[in-house]
Amino acid sequence: MSIKVALVTGGSKGIGFGIAEALLKNGYKVAITSRTLNAANEAASSLVEHGDILAIEADVKDFKSQQDAVDLIVQKWGQLDVLIANAGIGHFAPIDEISTEQWLETIDTNLTGVFYGIKASVEELKKTKGTIITISSLAGTNFFAGGSAYNASKFGLTGFTQSVMLDLRKYGVKVSTIMPGSVASHFNDHNPNAEDDAWKIQPEDMGKLVVDLLAMPARTLPSKIEIRPTTPKG
Repeated sequence: MSIKVALVTGGSKGIGFGIAEALLKNGYKVAITSRTLNAANEAASSLVEHGDILAIEADVKDFKSQQDAVDLIVQKWGQLDVLIANAGIGHFAPIDEISTEQWLETIDTNLTGVFYGIKASVEELKKTKGTIITISSLAGTNFFAGGSAYNASKFGLTGFTQSVMLDLRKYGVKVSTIMPGSVASHFNDHNPNAEDDAWKIQPEDMGKLVVDLLAMPARTLPSKIEIRPTTPKG
């Protein structure tokens, strides 16, 4: 396989870290972003043994920040083949309690942030006939009480990604969204524990799924993938 370059947003921990690690182990050069350079560097120091890793400070809510990240990657490695739009947050509260600030942060990160990431990288991905994978959620098709902001962001992200898939496949760019259920991650300030390990999807499982998607024959496009724990919490 010729060397390929991937960008993983929110790659300093959780799902993003697991995906970055899997890509490195499969020969990709990988850039990870985090809102702080310290977090990105700390993660990169844990990943460097697996391959060529680049740590970047970038806020997905800021278009220029994402464009600068893409420009830095192209300057360093000359190309971009894969965008994993993973960065996300969650604020959960009933509609009469959730604040306007929490609503905007959720939408701006989970939905507009992905739009910015794709806009910043799409011309480079056209050149390489690359791949975009967004990380949505089963909350992008299943609504629940207290999830107005999160549901809205993930329903929007699922629909947005499918529309982008139709826009870009004529250029040879493959676009997919992964919709995971419960993952053992640091999402929403959670600390993974032994109970999580017993039943939840693991970050390395998400990494394997991404690697498998990227290895699919060029003629085949899994555009929307739901993934959930085999056995739900008892």
